[in-house]
Amino acid sequence: MSFGLIIVAGPAAAIETCRFIEAKAEREACYHRQEQDLAAKRKPEPPVTRSSESKTFDQLQQMRRDDEEVYRSMRGICRGC
Repeated sequence: MSFGLIIVAGPAAAIETCRFIEAKAEREACYHRQEQDLAAKRKPEPPVTRSSESKTFDQLQQMRRDDEEVYRSMRGICRGC
């Protein structure tokens, strides 16, 4: 149970450490780093573009061709031997 508490309290404790830094410049730098980290986490994923859709579609088509080739080669194998 205490392990769960440590996991839950871990991220919050990391955020709170800046306020205990006595030097103003270091404390502000700490807050700035935290702000950048949070902004990076909140950054939305880039939208899917046409080129990436086309690439994904081409990859899917290639996988289907590969699967068909494997199925064709398996048809020649004796299944009831």
